Amino acid sequence: MTRLRGTLMAAAVPLFLLAACAQPGTTGAGAPDSRESPSAYPQGGDELVLRVESSGGFVPPDRTVGTLPAISIYADGRLITQGPVPAIYPGPALPNLQVVTLEPDQVQQLVKEATDAGVRSGTDFGRPNVADAPTTRVTVATAQGTQAVAVEALNEAQKDDPMLTAPQEAARSTLAAFVNKLSDLSSSGDPKAAGPYEAESIAALARPYVKQGADQPAQPEVAWPGPALPGDFINPAFKIGCVVVTGADSDKVVAAAKKANQLTPWTADGVKYLITFRPLLPDEKGCVQFKGNR
Repeated sequence: MTRLRGTLMAAAVPLFLLAACAQPGTTGAGAPDSRESPSAYPQGGDELVLRVESSGGFVPPDRTVGTLPAISIYADGRLITQGPVPAIYPGPALPNLQVVTLEPDQVQQLVKEATDAGVRSGTDFGRPNVADAPTTRVTVATAQGTQAVAVEALNEAQKDDPMLTAPQEAARSTLAAFVNKLSDLSSSGDPKAAGPYEAESIAALARPYVKQGADQPAQPEVAWPGPALPGDFINPAFKIGCVVVTGADSDKVVAAAKKANQLTPWTADGVKYLITFRPLLPDEKGCVQFKGNR
């Protein structure tokens, strides 16, 4: 099957803003069983083990569809993250996703460290006195099931925030240090391999084209070479459709996208669209994950 190479973009996927405390997952999270190792994790290669993602903040909701998680770690050791992007405007049409491969013992150690860092039911991170800050969600798969925490303003809150107690500040500091460690893994010397992430399929999120302001440079139109647009509506309120490109269509779409940018008007059947290109990660199937909470 043709594989796609990522090259950047990032918006911010809308997540329901959860309470800023640990939430048990949907796959059997509950009271720990002393007979099971808390660092056990799924063994299927494409099964998600750890993820860090951001939501909310001062971002228009119609611009948050299709965001990429900051970090995703899978059972086979793949760590997928967003790579560096050129400091240009408008930015490239394709995201720059990078993958490194961790050793099995590294993955197991990270699962243990995640629970030690508070990614478990009952951890209290408080709610700081910060407006319009993003919420950081960390998810980990353990022997007791999936655990997740959603923490408002993890990096934006002041140390002396009057809304936070000393234990809450300590919990937030511990989690922030763990997230920073995950971010550093992609550039550390520990992983044994690094390179572009090759997605088997890519989602094209199409919305009606809006003419740019007079102060914006005119962008040349490009004929859309893929499946019919706009596809299935994932957000009818903003008329955002989604089609998945794979197989024989992928080469044509990726070749065209490499010459485009985030403001390129794509034309299909006499209609203009703005398209967000979103490589699908190993645990993602089609357009369904863009319809709401991940």
